[in-house]
Amino acid sequence: MSTSNLKESFEVEAKHGAFYIGGRVKWSQDGEYLFCQNGASISILSISKGTVITSLGQVKDEIEEDTINCFNLNNKNDHVISHHKSGLFKLWSWKDEKITKLWKSIHKGPVSQIALSSDDNIMASGGSDSSVRLWNLEHHSCLFNLKGAEGVISVLEFHPDPEQKLVFAAGDNAIIHGWDIKTGEVKVLLSGHFSKVTSLSFCSDGKHLISSGRDKVLILWNIVQKTSVRILPVYEGLEGTFIIPSNINFPGCKDKDKSKGIFVAGAGEKGFVTIWEMRSGREIYTQMNSLVPAAKEDGGLSVTHLLFNKKDESFAMVSTDHNIIIHSLSDFECQKQFIGYSDEILDIAYIGDNGSHIAIATNSCDIKLYQLSTMTCQLLRGHTDLVLALATSRANRNLMISSAKDNSVRIWFMCKESETMYCIGSGVRHTSSVGSVALSNLSSNFFASVSQDSCLKLWSLPHELSATDQNIALNVEHTVIAHPKDINSVTISPNDKLLATGSQDKTAKLWNAENLQLLGVLRGHRRGVWCVRFSPIDQVLLTSSADCTVKLWSLSELNCIKTFEGHESSVLRAEFISRGMQLITSSGDGLLKLWCVKTSECITTLDAHDNRVWALAVSRDEKQLISGGSDSLLIIWRDVTEEVRRKAAEERERIVLEEQRLANLLKAGELIDALKLTLDLDKPQHTLRVIEGILKRGGNELTDAINELKPSEKEILLKCTTIWNTNSRNAHAAQLVINALMSDIGSGYLQLPALSSTLEALIPYTERHFKRVTNLLQDLHFLNYTITRIKPHIEPKINNESDSEMES
Repeated sequence: MSTSNLKESFEVEAKHGAFYIGGRVKWSQDGEYLFCQNGASISILSISKGTVITSLGQVKDEIEEDTINCFNLNNKNDHVISHHKSGLFKLWSWKDEKITKLWKSIHKGPVSQIALSSDDNIMASGGSDSSVRLWNLEHHSCLFNLKGAEGVISVLEFHPDPEQKLVFAAGDNAIIHGWDIKTGEVKVLLSGHFSKVTSLSFCSDGKHLISSGRDKVLILWNIVQKTSVRILPVYEGLEGTFIIPSNINFPGCKDKDKSKGIFVAGAGEKGFVTIWEMRSGREIYTQMNSLVPAAKEDGGLSVTHLLFNKKDESFAMVSTDHNIIIHSLSDFECQKQFIGYSDEILDIAYIGDNGSHIAIATNSCDIKLYQLSTMTCQLLRGHTDLVLALATSRANRNLMISSAKDNSVRIWFMCKESETMYCIGSGVRHTSSVGSVALSNLSSNFFASVSQDSCLKLWSLPHELSATDQNIALNVEHTVIAHPKDINSVTISPNDKLLATGSQDKTAKLWNAENLQLLGVLRGHRRGVWCVRFSPIDQVLLTSSADCTVKLWSLSELNCIKTFEGHESSVLRAEFISRGMQLITSSGDGLLKLWCVKTSECITTLDAHDNRVWALAVSRDEKQLISGGSDSLLIIWRDVTEEVRRKAAEERERIVLEEQRLANLLKAGELIDALKLTLDLDKPQHTLRVIEGILKRGGNELTDAINELKPSEKEILLKCTTIWNTNSRNAHAAQLVINALMSDIGSGYLQLPALSSTLEALIPYTERHFKRVTNLLQDLHFLNYTITRIKPHIEPKINNESDSEMES
């Protein structure tokens, strides 16, 4: 097989978590409840009890589901207003679980934000149609359509002082607009952010406003003067902020400073809360005990909401994995944690001729059938206890077998027209939980099941199956006591001739698929065998074990031919890919590994899960694989091997062309253009050559060349000087460049995120060079002094010699 067909890398295409608590989160004014969006419902969580006491909008029939776009809680804590996919506003009396009013939103598209005035008489709604509408809640009529913002409204807040009569909003253009709610005119226009504005917080004096954004800055605005007082770089995208009242204690601040400053707490992609004093721009305190992990890549999200409760003097952090963690503001100690969803994904199977659907067995008696394109879900009800395993066949992609803790197996068939799956048969022959099932590959005429009752059973299936079949009687053809301990896995060979089982007794066994005659026992693992799989082309069996290894066994010799070591935890699942030339494995430490069978080496490691990866499924074309486990995450991986190779080839070609261009520029003497090109290529040594050529020209050539550079290019140039400065031969050029850049740094024109660390790296070598040059100058002065002092004593001697020569 050509190595070009082998997989080399996968990337995360999508993550899905069907969390019970998710979406938007609001905190009641009394601090007793959290209102959490959950699809088409709003769950009210009692903080003291830690349980959901009621849900608004929850429906049993999913066809009638009306997804919630956004919602908000009024200031009296007795009503909730939500906007739905149907285009309706719904006013809920949440304690009675009743809808008191419905009316149309008039917005052209979904409503993304809802805000209520301090007296709860006026509501503002911001939509994806760039408009903000004001509503009279007494008559439910639209008062004004406020325009000026662009794109989706990201933030919407009323001024807390009712005398101000202002409402503020920002859209995709990141400009904050303030409208007069009596006239609908724009009174305030604040421009300073360059990316999405994520929060607005009003100071108690009514004159100042603080805004945060994904452009990694906090801005303190003077609403009266309509200007920015301070722009504070925070070096992370903030998703939530709140102003700390002066009467509340918090770490890092003295009592005498509270009344003078404006203290803001914010959190975002770094995963922890930081407190800043906005007037001076000082960082007061950084949370050290955060339970929220930082974003894995720049620009990612870690904290999605930061909520403050003044009554309890506490704040809640809502993470991207839908965990809600409540901390005390006084000492930042964790008070409570709420996990949004705790189901484990136990097994995954592709369904449909083109793998259009996936069936998922979770910590539930229902099987979830998702359409991959839209992730819409159908619950397959039938089992009365937790579903443990799923199996499909290459012969019939619409057929599926499931097994559960209710000791039963069930047959499911998906109708191609309606893409709906039905249970067409079931059987109960085991006396304990059925942990694994396998369906025949050539004809789908039989399947095998294994159970905690130590039995292996062979079941027969009708030759013709359809979605219209009902209550098919399942017959067991053969039964054997296969292992003395629990059996974890069963599989059927591609030609339907053999069966293999893996057990907690540390062995795997081969069986004849016709009569379940034992053909051999494979011994070698030091712990229980979790998974067994046949190679699609070779007479080889794969086994994965709790001893952290994967083994390949010869079916003819019944001996181990290869052992793969690299996992640091139990290898729970394994699959052959690339026509048996590669393996993909998952383990208890949350890692997936891609192996080359020929070299027994790990090609790549995929790290996205936080816990055991129980389930692993590979699509028919092997361009996609899906993993799921104890962290409740369903992760879809995409094969990007060809894309990576193509990009690498394009990058190599680009570098060759740029290097040729650089050579041409150097030959032509166009050093300024050559300098820019070397900085773009990030080649410090080539840049040094260009700098030395500019220095040879003399004059102010170097300063003029550096002035023509962009800030990003100057940043790269400064990093290059840290490399040159380590060598005394290049120190002269490095020091001249640093001197030229210092004027921009001192004036504030050049602002670098890691300026302090870069300068700290320059100081030791600069001091060494300064000391060396100083010693050299001292030696030169001493030499000149010595020559000057001995010169008068040499001249008389020369004159005397010349006189004597003349006399002679």
